[in-house]
Amino acid sequence: MPLDFYLNAATGGLLTGLVYGLSALGLSVIFGVIRIVNFAHGEIMVLGMFATLLIFRHLGIDPLASLPIVAAGLFGFGFLLQDMVVRRVAHLADHMQFLLMAAIAVVLISLCLMLFGPDAQGLQVDYAYESFAIGPLLVDKVRVYAGLAALTVAGLLFAFFRYAPTGKAIRACGDNPVGAQVVGLNLRRLYALTFGIGTACLGAAGAIMLLLVDVHPYLGPSYTLLAFIIVIIGGMGSLPGALLGGILIGVSEAVAGLILQPSLKSAFSFGLLILVLLLRPQGLLGKAVR
Repeated sequence: MPLDFYLNAATGGLLTGLVYGLSALGLSVIFGVIRIVNFAHGEIMVLGMFATLLIFRHLGIDPLASLPIVAAGLFGFGFLLQDMVVRRVAHLADHMQFLLMAAIAVVLISLCLMLFGPDAQGLQVDYAYESFAIGPLLVDKVRVYAGLAALTVAGLLFAFFRYAPTGKAIRACGDNPVGAQVVGLNLRRLYALTFGIGTACLGAAGAIMLLLVDVHPYLGPSYTLLAFIIVIIGGMGSLPGALLGGILIGVSEAVAGLILQPSLKSAFSFGLLILVLLLRPQGLLGKAVR
């Protein structure tokens, strides 16, 4: 194949990988601070996709324009879920936390089935079949807008944790919960904010992802698994690592689908995961445990 084919595939994979990375940021934020693995990750993202679909159908608002609305709605959902449900099992064994999050995932799947049915559903935007020609590259406008939107949200998240007082307080809770309590930080409120921020990332990622794929209630587990692969490759709890892992997975899947077969792209992702675990078990940007 000409080199242009590979460049186009890699560019499209990079843009899709930014959306993958934004999704994985939601998982990484929650685990990095609260130390709870969100096994309902994909289902919450699917909830955001369906919310975006409803807004588009009934109000005619573009998914990128409705992104703040969906993110805000899922922030509220995540805040209440953590404060009213998840925190009550935070002190229990890991398998109890797993069972709770798995139960929440099943409830969300059942809710989506009841409200939207089992069939795949999508939307059509005006620029769906338009492209940007950049030298030898021909890039879909949908992927460009999706990638830029994901990068913008990720940048805002990084800036929040680095510069905002509340973001710094959340980082302090993640680094040293006991010390945070000693200096007077409200752990219950900050943990709820953290879970809300993580689910808001999923809402934003879901709104963007709906531009690329159709949604159905059973889509959640595949995105949960994909997010786990990404955060393990990038490093558990590392926000830059989650974004880097998403880009690597997006590019590798796109190129593998071109070189081999599209059905083998998931196998390529798992192969990359195994390679990283063998060579750098803590992840590309994770800290080694001593």
